Amino acid sequence: MEFNLGSFLYAIVAFAILYFLLQRYAFGPLFSVMEKRREQVLGEMKNAEESRKQAEQYLAEQKQAIDEARKEALEIVEQARKTSVKQAEEIMARANEQSARMKEEALVEIESEKKRAVAELRSQVSAMSVMIASKIIEKQVDEKSQKELIDKYLKEVGNNL
Repeated sequence: MEFNLGSFLYAIVAFAILYFLLQRYAFGPLFSVMEKRREQVLGEMKNAEESRKQAEQYLAEQKQAIDEARKEALEIVEQARKTSVKQAEEIMARANEQSARMKEEALVEIESEKKRAVAELRSQVSAMSVMIASKIIEKQVDEKSQKELIDKYLKEVGNNL
């Protein structure tokens, strides 16, 4: 292989022209497209990072909201428990009051019935006494007959009670 200066220069000139044409018409648009692609990738990476940060922020907000909801639910349950205990105590107090009132009413009624029964018994005893006395006066019997008659009427009074 021999070195040919003319071919060498021709090749260098052809290469320089080709390089100039490629630089002007191919490399510029190609590098421009590549630069746009690089910027697009960087933009998407930046957007992805922002989206990740937003997602983390939303996740933190959701956790906080869930914690608050749990606290609120616990407060509601506790308040409902307190309310139910209070209502149960009120119901028990009303039931005790009503029971005491009914007991008092029953005692008053028993006392009045007792008084009525005693009064009725006294009325019957006095009626019997009057009847016995009138029969004794009617018969004018001797002491033995009178005693038998009284015993007889007392037995009748005892059976009627």
